[in-house]
Amino acid sequence: MSFSTHVLNAVTGLPAEGVRVRLEHDGSVLAEGRTDADGRITGWEPRTGVHRVVFDTGGYLPETFYPEVVVTFTVADPGRHHHVPLLLSPYAYSTYRGS
Repeated sequence: MSFSTHVLNAVTGLPAEGVRVRLEHDGSVLAEGRTDADGRITGWEPRTGVHRVVFDTGGYLPETFYPEVVVTFTVADPGRHHHVPLLLSPYAYSTYRGS
């Protein structure tokens, strides 16, 4: 089982490098880090159950309306890869179940 994310800046059309991200499960931090030059984090290992991935969007976009984006998701099948992309701009964001 693995987890990855990809953060893209919708204003510039470029990867969002250096965004602080943490993965939480049952109130504990499982992993934390920053997106790489391609806006990605890979190789984190979630567990079965409900998780939160927290993006420090205010640290990346100081003028944003959303200083933090939290995406809550469930890992039901521990054998599958879980990918949660984030498309970000100062006044909007979107996410989806990636592959």
